[in-house]
Amino acid sequence: MSSTEVGLVGPGAAAHGECKGALSPTRRRSTRPDRFGGAANVRSRRMVAAAVIVSVAAAVQGAPNIVPDPPSISAKSYILMDGQTRTILAERDSEQPLPPASLTKIMTSFVAAAELSAGRIALDDQVPISVKAWRTSGSKMFVREGTEVALGDLLRGIVVVSGNDASVAVAEYIAGAEDAFADMMNLHAKDLGMTGTRFVNSSGLPDDGHYSSAKDMAILSAALIERFPDHYRMYSERSFQFGEIERPQLNRNRLLWRDKSVDGVKTGMTEAAGFCLVASALREGTRLIAAVMGADNDEDRLRDTQKLLAYGFRYFETHDLYSAGEPLATPRVWYGTVDEVAVGIDETIRITVPRGRYDDLNAVLDIPDDIEAPIAAGDSLGVVRVTLDDEILAERSLLAQTAVAEVGFFSRRGDDLERFFGGLFGDSDDADESVADP
Repeated sequence: MSSTEVGLVGPGAAAHGECKGALSPTRRRSTRPDRFGGAANVRSRRMVAAAVIVSVAAAVQGAPNIVPDPPSISAKSYILMDGQTRTILAERDSEQPLPPASLTKIMTSFVAAAELSAGRIALDDQVPISVKAWRTSGSKMFVREGTEVALGDLLRGIVVVSGNDASVAVAEYIAGAEDAFADMMNLHAKDLGMTGTRFVNSSGLPDDGHYSSAKDMAILSAALIERFPDHYRMYSERSFQFGEIERPQLNRNRLLWRDKSVDGVKTGMTEAAGFCLVASALREGTRLIAAVMGADNDEDRLRDTQKLLAYGFRYFETHDLYSAGEPLATPRVWYGTVDEVAVGIDETIRITVPRGRYDDLNAVLDIPDDIEAPIAAGDSLGVVRVTLDDEILAERSLLAQTAVAEVGFFSRRGDDLERFFGGLFGDSDDADESVADP
């Protein structure tokens, strides 16, 4: 039986050229019983796997691909994550629960962005300022009790100038009370898989029951960027001037001035939390997110974050391998009105690998050779698996891209005969199950 070759599609192909070739197919067996036979006719179904090296001409050849250990970081905990693939590139104690200080406001703005997206609030809504919001201590936007402020201005007060007063005002407007808003924050955290986080307020002011982790903050920031890109643009604004304040207040994320590839995210500082920073940078299509918590001072958190981003961009790269909706194979269909059906994936496969290791990626399709009609569009008919050094980096279901109707009784006989004689004279059950060398 012939195997199906899979070449690169999407941006990865354009950037890196054509596939060099394919490996001999891996053969795997399925033990699904024959649908039209009895127990005596139950037999092993061989799985056809097209093993493909996703290989291209490397930009630099000859030197070994060495990835050094991560840089020395002074903060209590940190993480470096690819913001698109969620691949962790470096970390230390990244799941340790710590006071997040004003990193909390990333979730406050996330909830607001979700409510905006759902149409339950609008940027031009006039938000009443309560006594509680006005009196909230710490960093301020300087709203006044008894006034009304546009929601859009309050969100800039949260994101750009880290206003605790703005955070409380928005929380009360959305949920009626800050503790009810904290419940919403925790529900979103659970939905995002932030397993080491619990919020009790919207600002990040100290509370023993209020904590998060560097990993959770990176997960949250990645989700914010992915789901609400228009809202996220606010995080790159360097200053915001409100009301009667004589001069604009500056964004506390000084990396916005130091590194033009940095476009967010947020600083935080309390005595209990130390100096914290989540930063995101985009270079040549790769987005990295670095989170440091518990640094000793502002300069340390900036230096730590810069070191992590420099390490990530120097030693890793991200590629789109296969695009959603593109046909990756056309396996044989039995008892159908057509003989083949195109299969593909519903989500682009994006991979982060050490720089220079793109040539070493392997992609394998596992598709059974006993696919039978009827087939509905979206039915899973196999898997595509991408590996590096035998480690699975991505695995997606191969979905039928079109429906295939079942033929009538008499039309089935031809397929029955073909399958019968194929079983008699086809490859033996002892077919080689190893992947041949390229």
